Amino acid sequence: MTRPVTPLLDTIQSPADLKGLSDAQLRKLADELRAETISAVSETGGHLGAGLGVVEMTVALHAVFDAPKDKIIWDVSHQSYPHKILTGRRDRIRTLRTKDGLSGFTKRSESAYDPFGAGHSSTSISAALGFAVARDLGGTTESGLGDAIAIIGDGSMSAGMAFEAMNNAGHLGKRMIVILNDNEMSIAEPTGALSSYLSRLYAGEPLQDLKEAAKGAIGLLPPPFREGAKRAKDMLKHMTVGGTMFEELGFRYIGPVDGHDMEQLLTVLRSVKARADGPVLIHAITKKGKGYAPAETARDKGHATAKFDVPTGKQVKAKSNAPSYTNVFAEVLLKEAARDPKICAVTAAMPDGTGLARFMERYTSRCFDVGIAEQHAVTFSAGLAAGGLRPFCAIYSTFLQRGYDQVVHDVAIQRLPVRFAIDRAGLVGADGATHAGSFDIGFMANLPGMVVMAAADEAELARMVVTAARHDEGPIAFRFPRGEGVGVDIPADAEPLEIGKGRIVREGKGVAILSFGTRLQEVEIACEALGAKGITPTVADARFAKPLDRDMILRLAAEHDALITIEEGAVGGFGSHVAQLLSDEGVFDQGLKFRSMVLPDTFIDHASPADMYAEAKLDAASIEAKVLDVLGIARVGSLSA
Repeated sequence: MTRPVTPLLDTIQSPADLKGLSDAQLRKLADELRAETISAVSETGGHLGAGLGVVEMTVALHAVFDAPKDKIIWDVSHQSYPHKILTGRRDRIRTLRTKDGLSGFTKRSESAYDPFGAGHSSTSISAALGFAVARDLGGTTESGLGDAIAIIGDGSMSAGMAFEAMNNAGHLGKRMIVILNDNEMSIAEPTGALSSYLSRLYAGEPLQDLKEAAKGAIGLLPPPFREGAKRAKDMLKHMTVGGTMFEELGFRYIGPVDGHDMEQLLTVLRSVKARADGPVLIHAITKKGKGYAPAETARDKGHATAKFDVPTGKQVKAKSNAPSYTNVFAEVLLKEAARDPKICAVTAAMPDGTGLARFMERYTSRCFDVGIAEQHAVTFSAGLAAGGLRPFCAIYSTFLQRGYDQVVHDVAIQRLPVRFAIDRAGLVGADGATHAGSFDIGFMANLPGMVVMAAADEAELARMVVTAARHDEGPIAFRFPRGEGVGVDIPADAEPLEIGKGRIVREGKGVAILSFGTRLQEVEIACEALGAKGITPTVADARFAKPLDRDMILRLAAEHDALITIEEGAVGGFGSHVAQLLSDEGVFDQGLKFRSMVLPDTFIDHASPADMYAEAKLDAASIEAKVLDVLGIARVGSLSA
């Protein structure tokens, strides 16, 4: 693959190398950095559009500020690839999101230039305020403590935590900088006169006078810039260019600034660095996917992409004969919604990722994207349920953690029939630990009255969607992984499951394996290898972590010498509930050998899902080894040999 020619970027080993460049050279560097980012992501896949939207901002920040002493904190941090290239990691940038390679997000253990790790949104202002207070109270880090700069998108500003942090920061009055990266406002190409005027304005006026000065510039803005897109207009409603809302929270407001105009960015950042004596908010207008047409025109602006061909933008995806679990969920939900007009759906800024985009198109009035606000999504769903509707609250496992208090108080205690569709359950691959769905089995199954299911394959998922749609007795949740199914036939009209009843997949003797979720496929592979050794385990699909199938589990315990549970979740989940049942029934007193296979007590770094599960010892080879171990048989000629 031909890589871009980047003579200026080739001279950059660290941000210190930017200090001697002229402004014109910094503009050239931004062009080369954008080309290098596109080239790298084309080879690895990953988040593209967000990073392309902050290329100029990244160069300007590192040219003006002194990282790592100054703490540059990227909210979500999926836009940090250009930042990584400039901070000594260019030689590894083509290892992004691969085993032992660079993380797709900022990560403290990876570099001193990543002062705060992130994978989810709306944390940057809180973290930056923490650094600012630590600085003023004599705190220390290895690289020192200077300015704290948070870069947060307008979407992330929809989360309550961002405003909680803004309110606290304004109250404390500490010197810190927030850059609102607004990529939803429509922006025309700026005229040269306007750009020059704004640059002179910000360079020549004291911060306290910028508000009034900026008001005078609004009439010079071209109509698209002045009026903006609907979402940006809603956000800026009742505000002058002076940023009334932000100033009421205690921030000096500067903007709007063209986030792709290096002259404006450099002038504003230099001015703020020299003069700020409290919290400052810089409102920068950017465009996702900037400078790469396929990303600019894509529906998701190149949010997440597989490997792709740079000239065309065409993604290179492995072909699969099986649909994704997410698509199966979406298809069955559409069928149920056609049957039942009370079914509605809620998502928190992820209509595409959760499969609800098609539902939103077909049933516009019954589908709600509430923005990056998982807490609100859960309680809103509770209100819908209390009002007699049948809401499906579709949230990734790792994002649902943010709404757990609402799951407990607003849903479970009131026994409201909210249906939780928990996508990305288990280990998710390239997104790594921040996106792993490791804990939902435990935190959902611990709640009284909550029904918790996990699909072993796509046909089982179809039945679980139908089961949830027709369950009105209280809250119910079903979890499923990222990626494609296993290729089983999906019934055209799936039948609901009997609540709390599992199934026997194969009859055997000696040892029983009780699987919860899609590890069942690995169990089957392990059983084939064990069969060659004359060992024939009984295999069961639990289907439910709550309520447990007591009769099936007690039968397995009574008829076998050993029982092994396996799940794609952390300790405290399905296996713990089974162990509690066996303990309560006195089964352990009768000599049953019991083992529980769960995710290890550590956060597993990004790799392929297969590699991650092998590291977690939840693959077929590890299951085979566990069976041999519990039976006291030496491991010879096993799958892992």
